[in-house]
Amino acid sequence: MGAAATAVARSAGVSDPVSARKDRGATVIELAMLMPVILAVVLLVVQVALWFHGRQVADAAAREGARVARAAPADSGWQDAAEAKAEQIVQAIGPELLKNAKATAWEKGDQRGVDVTGSAVQVVPLLPELTFTITAHFGGPVECFRPDDGTEGCQ
Repeated sequence: MGAAATAVARSAGVSDPVSARKDRGATVIELAMLMPVILAVVLLVVQVALWFHGRQVADAAAREGARVARAAPADSGWQDAAEAKAEQIVQAIGPELLKNAKATAWEKGDQRGVDVTGSAVQVVPLLPELTFTITAHFGGPVECFRPDDGTEGCQ
């Protein structure tokens, strides 16, 4: 080895130029080992973000469907109107964010509401068994007008 090569090796912080030659390519190997882990973490973050956004779409649809269900009169076919409103909201906000969305109206006593169920978009579509089901449940008491004349019941 010449004096110039030894001077370059010493200026780079390597006291022994022979050991510097042995470490060549180590960075590429380390990167090749870490890259799948980094890629998996990035895809996991994107999948969680898509699941969260799909949940927001389902919540908004269920909330709007429940609003229609709670305000409708008892004999007006409110179930169909509430389910249609919820499905309309899913189609307007993000039909690709909440796949196979299904709205179901319900009534329990004086409570009415809508459940919206669907599945989140998959980042890696090659794993069909890895589905993220999203369910939103909104409801509340039936809204009705009660006159001040002391009569009971809703009008």
